[in-house]
Amino acid sequence: MTKNDGTPKPLLDSPPTRAMQRTIQLFVLAPLIAAVVGAFAAWKWGWGPSWLDIVMVVLMYTITCSGVGVGFHRYLTHSSFKANRALKIGLAIAGSLAVEGPPIQWVADHRRHHAFSDKEGDPHSPWRFGTDRRDVRKGLYYAHVGWLFDREFTNRERFAPDLLADKDIRAIDRLFPLAVVVSLVTPGLIGGLVMGTWHAVFTGILWAGVVRMGLLHHVTWSVNSICHVVGSRPFKARDKATNCWPLAIPSFGEAWHNLHHADPTCARHGVRRGEIDINARIIRVFEMAGWATDVRWPTPQRLAKLTKPR
Repeated sequence: MTKNDGTPKPLLDSPPTRAMQRTIQLFVLAPLIAAVVGAFAAWKWGWGPSWLDIVMVVLMYTITCSGVGVGFHRYLTHSSFKANRALKIGLAIAGSLAVEGPPIQWVADHRRHHAFSDKEGDPHSPWRFGTDRRDVRKGLYYAHVGWLFDREFTNRERFAPDLLADKDIRAIDRLFPLAVVVSLVTPGLIGGLVMGTWHAVFTGILWAGVVRMGLLHHVTWSVNSICHVVGSRPFKARDKATNCWPLAIPSFGEAWHNLHHADPTCARHGVRRGEIDINARIIRVFEMAGWATDVRWPTPQRLAKLTKPR
């Protein structure tokens, strides 16, 4: 993507203000603090999650994890399928409720990651500092969470011009602060209405709001960090992306990362026998309902070309 005068657009946008950076840091640290507070409260006063809190955690995690994986990642970033307008809007909202950032910025960052994967310019490569053990340990921290404490804003005009031109996505992007409030407060409102106590409001926000959000954040960040260092590389990719099976279930299939980097537009990441890919199943349901079309499913011929010789 170039400017009107033919020169390339810059890699980065304007740096975040101090207030923006502090807000990002708050959303990185708050879920961890909330989990510690919740664990202490459960031990000290028996304030563990209720059956309703657990149900809401599972429901909210499912909505937001698939919103990120299917919506932000496989659809908006890589166009693994086409969606009708209702599905497009629904997926963008579900991804926003994960509180990993507004959709256009998320997509711009991830497209930049693929453009410079594990090279200079990658926003969160664990190989940023070198290849010896100490450098990789430092890089793992940076790829997992450190890059958020020193946040750079990827140039959206360079990496996501299609989304900037989409009025629906622009509107959802502008309303991201509202999505944050809805994501955190809704479990508390449901808890209060069902149980009729302020205690249920508090525990709903704590467990199904903040702690659930933090759990998904760390799963997503683990794909950025662990899935570029630990795991197998059965497919030909130009970087160090790996398949890491222990993360496959909590990430809904995003941890089959080596195949994804070998074939980024593929709608299924877990392509070999036994590789569970929940997000691919969700896309299949959307396809069967007629909401998703032109799904880029893997073919035996394509996989044969991508598989490394034994």
